[in-house]
Amino acid sequence: MAERILDFEKPIAKLEHKIEEMKELSHSSDIDLTKEIEKLQNKLNSQIEKIHSNLTTWQRVQLARHPRRPYFLDYIKEITSDFIELHGDRHFADDKAIIAGLATIGGEKVVLIGQQKGRNTKENLFRNFGMPNPEGYRKALRIMKLAEKFNKPVITFIDTPGAYPGLGAEERGQAEAIARNLFEMARLRVPMINVVIGEGASGGALGIGVGDIILVLENTWYSVISPEGCASILYRDSSKAPQAAEAMRVTAQSVRDLNIADEVLPEPNGGAHRSPAETAQIVKSAIVKYLKKLKKLPKDELLRQRLEKYSKMGAWEDIAK
Repeated sequence: MAERILDFEKPIAKLEHKIEEMKELSHSSDIDLTKEIEKLQNKLNSQIEKIHSNLTTWQRVQLARHPRRPYFLDYIKEITSDFIELHGDRHFADDKAIIAGLATIGGEKVVLIGQQKGRNTKENLFRNFGMPNPEGYRKALRIMKLAEKFNKPVITFIDTPGAYPGLGAEERGQAEAIARNLFEMARLRVPMINVVIGEGASGGALGIGVGDIILVLENTWYSVISPEGCASILYRDSSKAPQAAEAMRVTAQSVRDLNIADEVLPEPNGGAHRSPAETAQIVKSAIVKYLKKLKKLPKDELLRQRLEKYSKMGAWEDIAK
C-alpha cells in the first residue's frame, strides 16, 4: 500500500525522510552522524507537537480516517491474548464488517464487539469498508445477549463511516436492526463500554454504541451524519465538508463538551497511527478503570444510571404558548 501523507503532515514526512537518509548514510559510509540525527529528531518531535496542538476540526476528521490508524483487530492483538471470535447472526449470514467474540482484559472476562475496516482494496471489499449490514447488527445483538446470559461486560469499538445503505441491506431491515439494538442495549443487564477509535457516523455507530460509558480517542469524530453528507444536504456541495464538520462540532472534545462522551482519551504525539501499541494501552487502561467502577453497581442501579445518562443528552427549551 502506497504511503498516504496528509497535507498538514508533509513537513513531518520531510523531516522523517531526511532522518532516514542520514541513518542510511551513516550506516553505509561509517560516518558518525549521531549528533546530527539527534538534532533532527528533536526538531521532528517539536514539529509534530506544534502541528498537532493546532489541528482544525477537518484535520481531526482526516486523522480519524488515516489508513494507518489502528483498527479493531489491532486493538484485539494488543490488549488481549485469548480472543475467540464468534460468527453469524443465526438468520442470514456472518457480516465481516463486525467482529465479535470473547476475551480477557486486565484479568476480566469480557465480550468484545467492533467494526473493522480494511488496509487495502481486497480487505476493504471483504470488510465492506467497515459498513455493517443488518446481519452485522443482529450478530452483535446475539453476542450481547450471550454476554448478558453469562454476566459478562460488553466492550464495543466504534469505527464506521455508517451502516451500509445498499438495496439488499434495506430489504433485510437495516433500520429495524439498528433500532432493535438501541432498544436492547438500553436495557442490557451487564456493564457496557463504548470506545470510538476512528469514525463514528450516524446510526451505523449507534447500532453498537449505547452503553454506560462512552470513550472517544482524541483524534476521532462522532456525529449523526458524515461531514460530506451534511454538506451535500445543507450546502448542496460535498466539497464543503470541512465547513460542515466545524458547524456540527464533531470532534472528540466537542462531543465531551456536549456531555455525550464521558472521557477523551489522549493519543501519542502525532496521533494513534504513529504509535498503535501505545494507543492500545491507553484504551486498555481506560477500559479496566471503568469496568472496576461499573462492576460495583447493582444491576438495577446500572440500568437507572444508563437511562438517566441518555435522558440528559441534548438541549431544549419549553416555550409557553
